[in-house]
Amino acid sequence: MPKLPIPMSSPDLTDAERQAVANVMNTPMLSMGQYVKDFEQAFCERVGAKHAIAVNSGTAGLHLCVRAAGIGEGDLVITTPFSFVASSNVMLFENAVPLFVDIDPKTGNIDPELIKDAIENTKKYLPRKGANADAKIKAILPVDVFGQPADMDPIMKIARDHNLAVIEDSCEALGAEYKGNPAGMLGDFGVFAFYPNKQMTTGEGGLVITNNDADADYMRAMRNQGRAPGDTWLTHTHLGYNYRLDEMSAALGAVQISRLDEMLLKREQVAKWYESGLENVGGVETLFIDESTSRMSWFVYVVRFDATIDRDTLAQDLIVAGVPVRPYFAPIHLQPYMVEQFGYQRGDFPITEDLGNRSLALPFSGVMGEAQVEQVCETIAELLK
Repeated sequence: MPKLPIPMSSPDLTDAERQAVANVMNTPMLSMGQYVKDFEQAFCERVGAKHAIAVNSGTAGLHLCVRAAGIGEGDLVITTPFSFVASSNVMLFENAVPLFVDIDPKTGNIDPELIKDAIENTKKYLPRKGANADAKIKAILPVDVFGQPADMDPIMKIARDHNLAVIEDSCEALGAEYKGNPAGMLGDFGVFAFYPNKQMTTGEGGLVITNNDADADYMRAMRNQGRAPGDTWLTHTHLGYNYRLDEMSAALGAVQISRLDEMLLKREQVAKWYESGLENVGGVETLFIDESTSRMSWFVYVVRFDATIDRDTLAQDLIVAGVPVRPYFAPIHLQPYMVEQFGYQRGDFPITEDLGNRSLALPFSGVMGEAQVEQVCETIAELLK
């Protein structure tokens, strides 16, 4: 039987999305129009938020939250090194310092006990250089890794006990639920991203949710070159950014979010096929789902290999065999610019490094077929023999 082509990821698009974008193209308003407002309203209704602020990327959304939380030069923000780099980069944009703590070895999410320890023993967690010994912790930025919410109850208790803002990075977890509550609604701010490999897409794009009126007004102004409510066209209260989402992307997003439950179920089915296909393959560990996760939202399908298996060699063999794969994640603290700025070394966060060394993202999307998943699983099993 000939091998099937297997893309790493594919967006789930229908004629409804294409027509929505075409409708925008038949209007004179391609930016700052009604489609963005409609998309934001649909998102608020979906998650139960008071405010939604659409932006041009998840990174932009995280950055606006950092600004709204008053995080500035020298401030410390407790976060995880097991994530995409954007969750830490947004602190660096403001000359703040990500204060890393290690992760839960089962879920890959930030460890609340280590958050508490970092607050009580901050100097122990400071990087070797690049941070002031007397710096103050201003916020916590947990990441909902791979579509599974972080353990937010203890995180929020710690934050409230110490008057810290919480920016929930749910860029990978749209549609997930923690103890019945939507991901992104658990902190002071929630941030989502809509890159084409996400649960839903706007091409490029992101969105912030919050229930705080003042923060919402500030972020809307900052995304639009600092133009605050009441400012005229060329009046700018703040030094802001061009973080706006365009009308075509918003129209696409409005249709996508109306189809979100359908798309989540399709991704869940693909995950079940993988679980079944890999359960008897020795040396392969599938993702652990914590009991607090009342709904998993499958962003990527990541497996971990036994430490005796050379993950990188296996990855190259899979690519040669027609199965695209990606190591997931490369630890943030070992990125070259992080090592240069903060002096991090291997061994600083051993659980993050262990999972980074053993994890591999397999081809995954809601439009994958069962035969494609079977082919991936069979190829892995054959190579591991």
